[in-house]
Amino acid sequence: MPDIERTASRGSVGQVPRPEKGIVMRPLLDQTEDEDSTSSGDDFNSAQAGVQQAEAIASTWSRTGLYMAYVGIALLATATSLEAQTTGNLTIFATSAFSSHSLVATVGVVQGVVLSVAKPPMSKIADVFGRFEAFSLSVFIYSIGYIQQAASNSVQTYAAAQLFYAAGSTGLQILIQIFIADTSDLLNRAFVSALPDVPFLATVWIGPELAETILKTISWRWGYGIWAVVLPTAFLPLGLSLFANQRKAARRGLLPKSQFEGLNTLEIAKTLWYELDIFGLLLICAAFSLILIPLTLASSAGWENSSLISMLTIGCLCLIAFPFWERSKRLAPRAFFPRALFKNRTVVAGLGIAFFYFMAFYLSVFPYFQSYLLVVQGETVSSAGRIVQTFTFTATITSILVSLSIKRLKRYKLFVVLGSLLYLLGLGLMLHYRTEGSSIFTIIASQMVVGIGGGMLHGPAQLGIQASASHQEVAAATAIFLTILEIGGAVGNAISGAIWTHNVPVKLALYLPPETQERASEIYGNITLAANGWPMGSPTRLAINRAYQETMSKILSVAVCVAIPCVILSFFMKDYRLDEIDQHVKGIVVGGVQEAAEHRDDDNAPGTSRRMSYDADDEQESRRSEDALLPRKNS
Repeated sequence: MPDIERTASRGSVGQVPRPEKGIVMRPLLDQTEDEDSTSSGDDFNSAQAGVQQAEAIASTWSRTGLYMAYVGIALLATATSLEAQTTGNLTIFATSAFSSHSLVATVGVVQGVVLSVAKPPMSKIADVFGRFEAFSLSVFIYSIGYIQQAASNSVQTYAAAQLFYAAGSTGLQILIQIFIADTSDLLNRAFVSALPDVPFLATVWIGPELAETILKTISWRWGYGIWAVVLPTAFLPLGLSLFANQRKAARRGLLPKSQFEGLNTLEIAKTLWYELDIFGLLLICAAFSLILIPLTLASSAGWENSSLISMLTIGCLCLIAFPFWERSKRLAPRAFFPRALFKNRTVVAGLGIAFFYFMAFYLSVFPYFQSYLLVVQGETVSSAGRIVQTFTFTATITSILVSLSIKRLKRYKLFVVLGSLLYLLGLGLMLHYRTEGSSIFTIIASQMVVGIGGGMLHGPAQLGIQASASHQEVAAATAIFLTILEIGGAVGNAISGAIWTHNVPVKLALYLPPETQERASEIYGNITLAANGWPMGSPTRLAINRAYQETMSKILSVAVCVAIPCVILSFFMKDYRLDEIDQHVKGIVVGGVQEAAEHRDDDNAPGTSRRMSYDADDEQESRRSEDALLPRKNS
């Protein structure tokens, strides 16, 4: 592990105050003390059981054990990334099998809604019950989703399967980031957080080829079904590692006592109500669902539908009520979104960036870019998939390089600002060059610029939000960032679907020659017919290409407008000096060693952690590190 020398007396620039020598800076640097904050002395001041359990498990890691856990993370990330790159190329064929290609965006919005609403509950489950338990639940739900997709017999059952698939997917996504936050310091976190994306460097090219092979040799159904076996197998190393260290922590007396011990059924229900912040989670889940679903249904049902208006109104009311509920110390003593973070400008700006960043992404790269390449550019399934994934490939490489630069510079804001500017530039280039007469080279080049901007923007923005939180708050801060990210994606998906639905059918009916005009609806609903039904240059194909091209230009125009707020918001994030913030994580972590968790014979809250220098190559320091992991009796 790298040698990180933390000196609390090192000066800082910008608005971050200079600490006195020997004093470790606390997080939440850019806010005033909130007397209602859970971190400011109320009855629920101690970390929740799952956080205490994570600290206890971290205190039992050896360096080898931690490496093995990250090998498990790598296997899990590889399996999920390969699955995403494979099944992402199957969606249009699965919906076309039910003559419903136009519902690609609707399926995407169903996924987006679940991806949005499932993160907060899963992060709360991890905080209350533990990381191993939450991981296991996510893998189980994920597998159920695969099985349901493979067995679906209508577009309705296929869309319903997205509920389980997306819930399991988003659960693993947030839990991997929470695990990384538990086991890394801030200087190294940007780099470690980028590691789960490394498999995309290979899978973006393998996935489309695998999808094409599956379509030719078996069927799209097996393209989903095989992952119900692959994913649980890939989870075994990480699951066994977490379980073994949890047992070790229990033997050493480090685990907290169960919060349900000695309670009757009513008391258990009351404890869960407060610990999970059930009503707060219901509010935010209802708000996101009731706002996002009407956005996609309105494209086909129309805004004159009173049910959609009612859903949207109730959703907005729930969204307005959520911060009031979360800020009440009496109603939500264990608020999902810590009250102090509401006043943190870095957090608010970072959440805004996440929303508009992913909204623009789903107005440019997904969901209809692949369809555009298949039809207008005449690409094959595999080549279209590779072009679409140019963004992911470029963003992954960029995020790794940026994370190494953050480790050296110890600051993150510069990359957020530059990333937002490049992202906007790339979208402008996409609008200019994504035309029927453009070469594939110019289309790919514009994708690369957007990918570089995204790689510079996403990770550092998440890091800035995490730097504003304590260890108890970091799971919630990460979850809300990724939740807002997915909400932005769902909104972008809904807008894409609305533009596509309102334009392509009308333009097909307008442009198709008389001999195929009666087939406009069939062409609109089946991507295979649109891409392969008529040769390039024929009157019908020219009409189809024109309809697709004009619609795509409208979608990209909206994407450019949506990306502008990212640039503005990037200047509002504070430029933390990352080596001066201690989030009080415990045990061996990537980048250092923290004080071990305390022996828990009672309900003691976790003690204050102490940051130490650590050199992986120094045997004497290594022995000290192992000694630091031994449990200490309470005095």
